[in-house]
Amino acid sequence: MTTAPRTLYTGKVHVAGGREGVARSADGRLDIRLSTPGGPGTGTNPEQLLAAGWSACFEGAIAIAAKQMKLALPEAPAIDAEIDLNVDDDGYGLAARLNVVLPGLPRDMAQAIVEAAHRTCPYSKALAGNIDIAINIV
Repeated sequence: MTTAPRTLYTGKVHVAGGREGVARSADGRLDIRLSTPGGPGTGTNPEQLLAAGWSACFEGAIAIAAKQMKLALPEAPAIDAEIDLNVDDDGYGLAARLNVVLPGLPRDMAQAIVEAAHRTCPYSKALAGNIDIAINIV
């Protein structure tokens, strides 16, 4: 029998003006201008926000995976996330690369941790099978 999910947190953000607008969270912690990627605006864009959110969550999933495997993580893990906004005959789509830095860990250990993190990270689970994803250990 599967237990119904229990909501741990709900992020609430109001966006007005689309890619040339503003985004504000209900709690006031997020208040940013938005602008089209590569355009003249000074704001961020949805692709950068996805890269930031996913990589932060993925780094947390890495820490959980390492703890479950009883492995010590290096002091300076990092992720360089890249989100591509693509267009083809079917319209717009996304692709992603997470370039994971786990200095001091043997490659096979790093790979095992990253694979476990990808299976458990909520962002990874939501995006897997929906966009092209490459996760690289660098």
